[in-house]
Amino acid sequence: MSELAARLAELRGRIAESARGAGRDPADVALVAVTKTVALERVREAIALGLRRFGENRVQEAESKIEALAQTSRDPLEWHLIGSLQRNKVRRAVALCDVIQSVDRPELIESLAREAAAQGRRPGIFLQVNIDAEPQKGGCAPDALAELARQVEAAPQLRLLGLMAIPRACEHPEEVRPSFARLRGLLAELNRARGERAPLRELSIGMSSDFEVAVQEGATCVRVGTALFGEREKP
Repeated sequence: MSELAARLAELRGRIAESARGAGRDPADVALVAVTKTVALERVREAIALGLRRFGENRVQEAESKIEALAQTSRDPLEWHLIGSLQRNKVRRAVALCDVIQSVDRPELIESLAREAAAQGRRPGIFLQVNIDAEPQKGGCAPDALAELARQVEAAPQLRLLGLMAIPRACEHPEEVRPSFARLRGLLAELNRARGERAPLRELSIGMSSDFEVAVQEGATCVRVGTALFGEREKP
């Protein structure tokens, strides 16, 4: 068994254990493999091991990887943009990515809807929340969620999936639990505000250092890089 195969087996086991411990079905938790700075050969190996969802932080790096890997898998791959998105990168982001997890302002939604319509694409959208009100981080304020959700759902070219957050860095995973719980509560509040619409179910929370706590708190999507691929390679 290769090092990557062993890491993946351990990661899947820990996700499953955390889900079952919280009374959840492990199948309800998607693993998005974060490939920032990961060499193409390692991504190809991950595909060969059965991974199909991948996350990139930057549109430029995503573009080079997606084009190079287009013929690697017989099954379609699902690419998530998980880093901040500037409006001048929206056209390429829509063309390349199936899901954009970092949507946090009205003008970005307008640009995404316009480009999706022009390209005949319908990307999935996560609204990113600045859950700990950190000024250096992207994400909207919690009280902006309802209006942003209305804006996304008014655009037929976009699919609103749920919420995403990157909590403050903490030494111990348990310290992040309140932030995850707050985001889960915000999703419940948003669904109440949306009335009779089908409820949003997706919560993208949890990374290499805290994904087990995130799963216990309701994560449906964990974004894991280092715990899967090892320490990041230099660009």
